[in-house]
Amino acid sequence: MTDVLCFALDGTLLHRTRSDADVLAGVLGAHGIEPSDELVGVGTDEFRRAFDGLEDEPHVQSMAAVVAAAGAEADPEAMTETLRERTYEAATVPDAARESLSGLGADSKLAVITDGPREWQVGKLDHHGLGDPFDAVITSYEVGAHKPDTAAFDRVRQQLPAVEYVMVGDSDADIEGARAAGFVPIRYETEGPDLWATIDALL
Repeated sequence: MTDVLCFALDGTLLHRTRSDADVLAGVLGAHGIEPSDELVGVGTDEFRRAFDGLEDEPHVQSMAAVVAAAGAEADPEAMTETLRERTYEAATVPDAARESLSGLGADSKLAVITDGPREWQVGKLDHHGLGDPFDAVITSYEVGAHKPDTAAFDRVRQQLPAVEYVMVGDSDADIEGARAAGFVPIRYETEGPDLWATIDALL
């Protein structure tokens, strides 16, 4: 049996029901800004720039860039709160995932390894009632590097000593980072055989 089983958050535990661009457009409209493709692009590009650089409050920076580009008077922090709420709502957790996590937690230590600011990512878990099963939640912002860097994986080793570690993720960064850190990588595919239906047998 696996000693520590790790999961990516976005795309693995949480499945998006709306695109980031669609969510962002709705946020702009809710704050009186015409949600043009250009402004959505401004917000997306600024977020990615700040996020990739691990800068503080990348979501607020994104909203501030949109406000400046639109020449609007909206409050970037208020827009960020709307963005947070709508982002959390625009995701779902498969019932099979909840059932599997409950069973796996009885035999293994469970962890989340995710890219993003800790408050934002932990908020997603709490919003969807997923906080309890996990013994550790490690975010890229707290270790100073996004996946596939091994920093987050190394932090899991520090917090949860074990003989064997497995990482379940949906991206190349998840798989490459896990492999480089000496974790057993398992790719989560949204199409094809349901991992949640077979995960107990796999592990």
